[in-house]
Amino acid sequence: MNDTTDLNHTICVTLVGNPNCGKTSLFNALTGLNQKVGNFPGVTVEKKTGKFNLHSGTMVYITDLPGTYSLNPCSEDEKEAVNYIKSTSSKDIILVIADATQLKRSLLLCSQIIDLQKPVVLVLNMMDIIQKNNIHINIEGLSESLKIPVIPINARIGKGIENIKKVLENVSYTHKPFLDTEQAELFSNERIEKINSLVSKNVVSANQLRETIFTQKLDKILTHSIGGYLSFLCIMFLIFQAVFSFAQYPMEWIESGFIYLSNILNETIPNGAAKDLLLNGLLAGLSGVFVFIPQIAILFALIAILEDTGYMARISFIMDKLLRPFGLNGRSVVPLLSGTACAVPSIMSARTIGNLKDRLITIFVIPLVSCSARIPVYTLLISLCIPADSKVGIFNLQGVVMMGLYLLGFIAALLTSLLLKYIIKQKIKSYFIMEMPIYRPPRWSSVVMEMLNKVKIFVWEAGRIIVAISIVLWVLSSYAPPGKFKEIEEKHKNHNVSDNEINNLIASEKLEASYAGILGKSIEPLIKPLGFNWKIGIALVTSFAAREVFVGTMATLYSIGDAEKTTSIKNKMKLAKNNITGKEEYTLATCMSLLIFYAFAMQCMATLAVVKRETNSWKWPILQVIYMGLLAWFSAFLTYQFFV
Repeated sequence: MNDTTDLNHTICVTLVGNPNCGKTSLFNALTGLNQKVGNFPGVTVEKKTGKFNLHSGTMVYITDLPGTYSLNPCSEDEKEAVNYIKSTSSKDIILVIADATQLKRSLLLCSQIIDLQKPVVLVLNMMDIIQKNNIHINIEGLSESLKIPVIPINARIGKGIENIKKVLENVSYTHKPFLDTEQAELFSNERIEKINSLVSKNVVSANQLRETIFTQKLDKILTHSIGGYLSFLCIMFLIFQAVFSFAQYPMEWIESGFIYLSNILNETIPNGAAKDLLLNGLLAGLSGVFVFIPQIAILFALIAILEDTGYMARISFIMDKLLRPFGLNGRSVVPLLSGTACAVPSIMSARTIGNLKDRLITIFVIPLVSCSARIPVYTLLISLCIPADSKVGIFNLQGVVMMGLYLLGFIAALLTSLLLKYIIKQKIKSYFIMEMPIYRPPRWSSVVMEMLNKVKIFVWEAGRIIVAISIVLWVLSSYAPPGKFKEIEEKHKNHNVSDNEINNLIASEKLEASYAGILGKSIEPLIKPLGFNWKIGIALVTSFAAREVFVGTMATLYSIGDAEKTTSIKNKMKLAKNNITGKEEYTLATCMSLLIFYAFAMQCMATLAVVKRETNSWKWPILQVIYMGLLAWFSAFLTYQFFV
């Protein structure tokens, strides 16, 4: 190809389409370039250009734009695409790439471009999926209705590319608008009705018809203005019941396994610092990671099933109506829902929210949604204060409390959003467009892969932090200022009590006198009104690295001085007594206060870092720490006073 080609023998082509429709795959197939291709929105975030020759020798200059759902942009990359489309000349050809399996959604954008009086060619991609599902699209009928060329292709394997080149050489246009009205609204009922009618006339599938009828019947319940919310609450309620009920025995097996391993190592390894580090540091930290694998696996397997069946899209739909009065919109739903997994990628996914005010509010409130890092904390504390056989009717009380904590996080996020709605000033109307998929059976292989991936992330990402901090904490707990440990040993040398009692007493006083004890004691006055002791204070400090470190910290603290290794961390904490009062350390009031504190507190350095990066300012992460810290403290204080 030659850059000096006569301009009279060149054609300018623009590729547009919804995110994930295959634009970049077609761009690569036409130009021979190797641009990044992905199956999620946001891969193409800036326009890319290339060129190729037609058989006649005509040079084609082609531009691949970021994905957009309509000519009413809702994000920066959509604005770039829309502005470019509107600026093209009347001779430039616009190739609208449509996902043939989601034709209605693609026709919204296509019809709007036709109404701009632009030369348009509609390219139906993913025709292999259409054929596989025995769906027939009347290409000629679609072309006649739209008054533009329509070309079926499979961009992934390059099928249909030659047909596109032929059309580009011989294309002609009548410039007939999609809507006859002189001033069509972008999202008018007339436009939507005409698109629906056009698709119903030209797309035929017996299987799809049956699936559509089933979907419509089910959606009458699951997307109902009242029934939709009740269904959602019932489904989430059953999920949390399953998390506790199904995970109980596997968790007990894992606990027993670590106790058995600890006993063997305790008997076979010679006494010394290395043994103490292995048993009370490393192994205690690992037990705090692995014991929660069953609950995490069950939770994310069930969530993957909801996603694969198509129900998660319905949650986004019904939640859109709920969020708008609080200053958010439907585009905030996905970041908020994915916040139940991890706040970091959820905050990054808020980039798709074009309205700056909505985006800032969404980023600010995402950490209030209970993430997977809180699951180990919740389950440990709930099991401490609520017996496993406690019921509310036929339901497990532990599961009810767990669901209550998740609801509490969402309510706090909504109320905070409402507050910020009036603090942050910006008046830009936003839209939320979403294709509702047909309900389908879950792909069990995908469910299993998703579950294994989440477990892997927890074990590796959270696990290495927990183990590292457990080792550091063992060092802080095993050493003290010079002479302190010897002083304690001398004090109890001549006491007339059993060796076991003496050893336990000495171990307890040594821990309190250690560097870790000094750290906990230094913040005890601040947390004592919440019912927290100095050991909890240590856990609050260490878990700022990651919330789930709380469990590893407690496992290490309560393993120091435990020579027998005969019980789990849960039982050690349950048997722990206050040295002054002699009463249980972890009462219902203390556990509930601690649960509420962790539900609200910003205990995650990674989240703060990503908020700073996404907002390009330290203002928002600092405000988050202050706001969530105060909210956590006062909420925990009131909770403790209520239960004490």
